[in-house]
Amino acid sequence: MQAMVAALPVLKQRSIPDEPSEPQKMLLTKWTAVKPVAKQKHFLVRKVIQPELPTDPIELVEIEAVFFKATQIIAWRQLQDDKVWRQGWV
Repeated sequence: MQAMVAALPVLKQRSIPDEPSEPQKMLLTKWTAVKPVAKQKHFLVRKVIQPELPTDPIELVEIEAVFFKATQIIAWRQLQDDKVWRQGWV
């Protein structure tokens, strides 16, 4: 049995970069709220909000609740807080 488990491939999730130099990599990443609000638990990053000046860093992303399709804009750094978010759909 242990030999079978060792033979399974390990799937890697796309991780959110510390500094999103390539913001397109954040698009469509999946997130689970640790404490769901109003039964909204699973989210997708639908849009990376571009700053007014192209030289400014990206600060915001738009996330969409998968079931209700409600959207909200949050700072992308909030997704790094593992007390609030888990990457993937857990």
